[in-house]
Amino acid sequence: MIQALTFDVTGTLIHSPRLGSLYSEVLGRHGVRVDPQKAGRLVREVWQEMACRADPGRDRFTAHPEGPRGWWRRFLERFCEHLEVPPPSPFAAAELYHRFASPEAWEVYPEVPRVLADLREAGLRMGVVSNWDPRLPGLLERLGLTPCFDAVVTSSAAGVEKPDRRIFLQAVARLRVSPGAVLHVGDSRLEDVEGALGAGLRALHLDRQRGAGDLRDLSRLPTLLAAGRPKARPGSLC
Repeated sequence: MIQALTFDVTGTLIHSPRLGSLYSEVLGRHGVRVDPQKAGRLVREVWQEMACRADPGRDRFTAHPEGPRGWWRRFLERFCEHLEVPPPSPFAAAELYHRFASPEAWEVYPEVPRVLADLREAGLRMGVVSNWDPRLPGLLERLGLTPCFDAVVTSSAAGVEKPDRRIFLQAVARLRVSPGAVLHVGDSRLEDVEGALGAGLRALHLDRQRGAGDLRDLSRLPTLLAAGRPKARPGSLC
């Protein structure tokens, strides 16, 4: 039986609907002109590019010689390389780092508060497992989500990234349950589903965009758990 759940964060619990606009606005003040739609697309492209280069056995943020802020400065430099423009002053990266630590840059998906409350009422322990830098715990607190979770495990604190099994096992240890009694939910088949299964957890793939995963959103999750579906097969409730 499932006794605890862990969740990915970005794309699972929260998202940044103004991602492109914020980049366009901040960079515009620092002399780099970019359309908001193009900026949003390019942020995702550069993130994917740098994620593919990352070694999951080391957290990318703390492994950078200048720490998380240095990693994000390099991210912005790569962003500007795609635009074929010189990078702005370091103040632009610092402003973006601050803006995305603020709850104003993010939105909680509509069904999330009710789902988390229902899961908590059902007596389930809950945690977060996310490839995030040290800003995440404070951000979750300011978004009002911290009381829902018994453990928040970031890659920057764990020293490794999903899909490395060790980050999942750190969360399991903090939840004080066995891996097989934990269900992880996230929007990446590699980082979330394969990573969780490799650590002995069960997993569900959330696909909000295409609906091609186990879940389109989180609204069905309490019902699925109440029905005891996790016994059907490892890795899926559906």
